[in-house]
Amino acid sequence: MTRASLRADAARNRAVLVTAAREVMAERGLEAPLDEIARRADIGNATLYRRFPRRLDLIAAVFADRMAEHARAVAAALEADDPWDGFRGYVEAAAELQLHDRGIADLVTMDVSAAADMKALREQTFRGLVELIEGAQAAGALRADATPEDVLVILQANAGVVTRAHAAARDASQRLIHVLLDGLRAEAATSGPAPPSARRMRAAMREHSRRAGLLN
Repeated sequence: MTRASLRADAARNRAVLVTAAREVMAERGLEAPLDEIARRADIGNATLYRRFPRRLDLIAAVFADRMAEHARAVAAALEADDPWDGFRGYVEAAAELQLHDRGIADLVTMDVSAAADMKALREQTFRGLVELIEGAQAAGALRADATPEDVLVILQANAGVVTRAHAAARDASQRLIHVLLDGLRAEAATSGPAPPSARRMRAAMREHSRRAGLLN
């Protein structure tokens, strides 16, 4: 076999594995068995591990485009004429992405910063979210104590609904997001517990990633 043929065969195997991983992780989440991905791709386990030595490498290949969708959703929300509509629109769009893909639902519960492309997209999305929050607060629409961690908690809660509500997932998810967004309106604000700190949330996500085998 020529060198060009070997390269073409390697590229084909990679594409087939990424497609199979996207399907399996959408159905079963980021902790989906790698053996099932190899079986779905009809490619040997050894080839999968050679192409993607770490589960994180496979996740990055599968979900970089989906993380880009999050970044685009934030960018679109920032264009809204009404700051509250922009903030609400982003949260609803992010929840909808989770509803269609369990892997995306899992991403908000884990630390994927070891994958450079994923880290850059997450940081871009975070900066946009901060801008959305500040704009909605300046307009007097979003409660003054709201933080990005509140949005992360909402999406983590939605991840649980998407995973466990089964046939009722769409209705349950949409209801959850509606009720929680109402609670973030300035006129609904009451005194209560502070949101978890960014440091504690990062530590929790990192621990979840470690238990899932994404970190050494």
